[in-house]
Amino acid sequence: MGILVVLGVARATSAADAIQIVTAARSVQPGEVVLFTASAAAPIDALRARAFDRDLPAFRLDTRTWQAVLGIDLDTRADSYQVSFDALVDGQNVETTIVLAVRGRVFATRTLRVDDAFVNPAEPTLQRIASEAAEFARVWEQSAPTRLWSDAFVRPVPGRATGGFGTRSIVNGHSRQPHGGTDFLSPAGTAIHAPNSGRVVVARELYFTGNTVVIDHGLGVFSLLAHLSVIDVHVGDGVTAGQIVGQVGATGRVTGPHLHWAVRIGGARVDPVAVLAILGAKP
Repeated sequence: MGILVVLGVARATSAADAIQIVTAARSVQPGEVVLFTASAAAPIDALRARAFDRDLPAFRLDTRTWQAVLGIDLDTRADSYQVSFDALVDGQNVETTIVLAVRGRVFATRTLRVDDAFVNPAEPTLQRIASEAAEFARVWEQSAPTRLWSDAFVRPVPGRATGGFGTRSIVNGHSRQPHGGTDFLSPAGTAIHAPNSGRVVVARELYFTGNTVVIDHGLGVFSLLAHLSVIDVHVGDGVTAGQIVGQVGATGRVTGPHLHWAVRIGGARVDPVAVLAILGAKP
């Protein structure tokens, strides 16, 4: 899963109420996950972190330590970006900023053959596709305001990840959207486990992703599990990390049985393998 890399430390200008920001990631590239840990000698009562013009999921570990999670979307351009931190330390406002240098990343291209109905759908199907896209746009904006996930993300299936995140696909000769998740090779019928705790917000059959389960982990973090043969949960259900939510299948636009796991962090499409490396159990 890669090695954690400490990328930098920053302190506020106030010596009495300084905050220290330690940054860790596999790499700083599109699709990666960056974890910021803020600490201080005095209690941190609140922390707001922002990057890419959006608030980052931020949560308290203890009275003097907070963490914030940044997802770098797969379409992010190589450049330097500011990450700002606004903390309330022992009753005093403390602000600091660090610079995150995002390096470029070249994604592979793959050629697939699928049923032509998934490439050139009829007009009624186009209406369905548009409706489902609008539904997902609403889902991504309605995350729980508190952290629902537990300490560590877990693999949803034991099968190996075949990569594919960010791959540009040529489907039946037509260019399509980049692959926003990672595929895991698993036989049909393999139990699928919730990557972490949260609330089920989608649990039904969709056109492209087939039988699909979406879990809201809170604070803008979501898992999407696609192409299931069986769904074992319902919308509104609370789930715990490792709980069975369905079985591997080959529904929707697929070439064979596998699990497609996609993760969004604050709207950014990130590689689930990076999530496991940064937010999973440490060896």
